[in-house]
Order: sequence, then C-alpha cells, then structure tokens
Amino acid sequence: MSEYKVLAINPGSTSTKVAVFKGEEKLFSENVEHAAEDLAKFKEVSDQLEFRFGMIKDMLKEQNIDLSDLDAVVGHGGGLMSCEGGVYTINDVLFDHAVRGANGVQHPAQLGPQIAKLFSDEYNCPAFVVNPPDTDEAIPEARLTGIKGVLKPMHVHALNQKETAIVHSKKMGKKYEECNYIVAHIGGGTSIAAHRKGKMIDGNDIVGGDGPMTPTRSGSITVSGLVEYIFDNGLDKKAAKALATKTGGFINLLGTNDARDVIKMGEEGNKFAELVWNTMIYQIIKQIGAMAAALHGEVDGILLGGGMVHNKELVAKLTEACSFIAPVYAYPGEFEMEAMASGAARVLDGEEEAKTYTGELVYDIKDFM
Repeated sequence: MSEYKVLAINPGSTSTKVAVFKGEEKLFSENVEHAAEDLAKFKEVSDQLEFRFGMIKDMLKEQNIDLSDLDAVVGHGGGLMSCEGGVYTINDVLFDHAVRGANGVQHPAQLGPQIAKLFSDEYNCPAFVVNPPDTDEAIPEARLTGIKGVLKPMHVHALNQKETAIVHSKKMGKKYEECNYIVAHIGGGTSIAAHRKGKMIDGNDIVGGDGPMTPTRSGSITVSGLVEYIFDNGLDKKAAKALATKTGGFINLLGTNDARDVIKMGEEGNKFAELVWNTMIYQIIKQIGAMAAALHGEVDGILLGGGMVHNKELVAKLTEACSFIAPVYAYPGEFEMEAMASGAARVLDGEEEAKTYTGELVYDIKDFM
C-alpha cells in the first residue's frame, strides 16, 4: 500500500472519532467528546454539522496536526439508501441523502459524509465513504418474506465485516473476492453475514433487532409472540421498536447492557444470568450455522470480530461448536477507522475503482410483488 495520508471521521452518538493515517501507520487518533446538553440543542442530526466540524478543527489545531498534504478524507456513511459494498465518491446525491437521512433512519453516521466533504473542499482532495452501513448485497431469496410488500432488509456492520474479511484474505495469500466466509461482529449489536466471493449474500438486520440476542437487542422472536406482548402491554410504535433495538436483550432481562456485568453475575451464582449469557452464545452459533447453509457448506473460514471477541470463553465456545464448518479465527475489536483509510488507499492506488452513488435501491420492489 502506498503512503497516502488519509483523514478518517466516524461520528457517534456523543463523540466523533478522528484519525490520520500515513499508509498503514496511524499517525494520530482522538475521540472528540460532545456534551449531551450541547447536542440536545439541535433538532435534527444534520443540524449538528457546523458544531461538530468546528470542534474537530479546533482539536486538530490544538494538536498541531498538519493536513496540508492530505490525499483523501473518508467519512462513515450514514443516511444512505441500500447500495453495493465498495468505496464511493461523495457526490451531490450522496451528500444530499446523508443530510436528509434518505433511508429514514436518523443516526450520527449521517454526519460522516458531510464532515468529510467540508474537509475535502478545504484541502482540495477527494472525499469517500467506504462500505456504508446500508450496504446490501443480499440475494433475492434472502430478501422476500411471507407477507406481501414486507421485505427483509439486511443491516450488518459492513465496514468492519468487510475489512476483517479483506485483512484475513491477505493473510491467507488470497483475494477477498476469491473466498467464502462467515463473518460475525459480536458487540453491543451482533451481525452475522455470509460472504460469497466478495459479496454479503445474506445476513441479519441489526437495525430491526433481527438475529441473536445482544446487550440491547431482543434478537429474533416469533411474530405472534411480539404482537401479543405489544397489545398486552399497550406499547406504541416507538416503544415497540425500542424493545427490539434499544431496551431488549440484557437490559430487558437483567437490567444491564454490559456483558461484563452479566458474566460476573453468572460467576457469582446467578443461574439466570448464566442462562442469558449461554443463550446469546447459542443463538450466535445457530446464526453461523444458517449462514453456512446459505453458502452450501463451502466456507473458507469463520471470522469473529467486535468487542465481545476479547472474551476468550466466548471464542472458545464458538470455536468448539462451529469448527466442524470451517476454521475459526478471532479478530477482537473494531477496525472501522483503519477500514476507511485502507478503502481510500485502495482507490488512490488503482487497486479498486471508486463507485458512483445514485441513490437508487439495489433491488427492484416490483420483483417482489
């Protein structure tokens, strides 16, 4: 990889991660914190743009970070319509969709392309997004449901999943596009996808609470059971969605969203906490098995990533249960900043061609009616 200087920006709910890379070397990394009371002043996520951009610029100036020789800037891309994976140039359509949150989901990641564009204009360099959250490469059979007009979306940790697969492929002396993987990102949200020859052909919808139980998500449950619960407890639409994605899982069952608390409870003799922990692992194993079937058993490796993969017991149990499918490899933590920088470098190197974001869905709804 050439020694390109790349600025990576990843906005979160109460902070913005900023990193500068020179080739594969991380020259600088900082997490710019934003006070909740300051963010509360803004009605929409995109209204925070100038506020966050100003804080980032002030921080870079205070740290004497020179961006005069910047080759590219990358922002985590939120608010977009479903699209294929890859590196996208931030054009007018992509910028507009990020501002509006065209996919209907208000999330701080919308600010990634917007902040990146402001930096690229200032330093006269290209701006990109890499494998945005709405990357959707599902095959039709993974999209259709038994209710007319209701399609199953796929939302996974595309940026980290694909980077893990790309890095692993290089270690194996292969290209990502030559391999079949099951990649599991296990953390506050857990996403598991089947990667076939460079495309994620199937996976769960973490935005909708689909898949295994997590610290904050209910995981997949029976539709009739959920409907009955909603009506019996008088939940409105907002509360019902929150149960699936924000207040379910460990929070609902044990009152904590910290996996370490759950493990400690189990070690101290709380049998229910132990059951909850083992149930989550069991559901992850089942989802990995489902993705193995989606790949017809042709799996080159099972790659585990995300914060919970630091837990050796979790990795050991998943390895014991799933190694009959393929070798299991652990890549604990997240590599989102590195993934954004390496994506930009691949384009600048000519290894990969930047794609044009059109805003059009990757599928035709008429095909499912």
